[in-house]
Amino acid sequence: MLELSTLLILAALVWLWFDSMRARERALALGKRACERDGLMFLDETVECVSLGFARDADGRVALRRTYGFEFSDTGNNRRSGSVVMLGGEVESFYTEPYLIQ
Repeated sequence: MLELSTLLILAALVWLWFDSMRARERALALGKRACERDGLMFLDETVECVSLGFARDADGRVALRRTYGFEFSDTGNNRRSGSVVMLGGEVESFYTEPYLIQ
């Protein structure tokens, strides 16, 4: 019984890791596209998971809500913050700190 429990916990952790990598890749792609579209520089070519929790989606099912932070620059000599919130595998919201439009 202990072996089965250990195996199930291990399988759940592997699923969480793969699901998190997939969500991270989507957040990364969205951040890059948004910066390119607005003529901004996407800094460090990465996003970081700053929050992880549970929430209900539009259908009322429980899903993981992950918030990924990233940095961008509008002038090339500053850093501004942005974030992408993923609910399950879908983008829930996207935010960029206000910046000057050139």
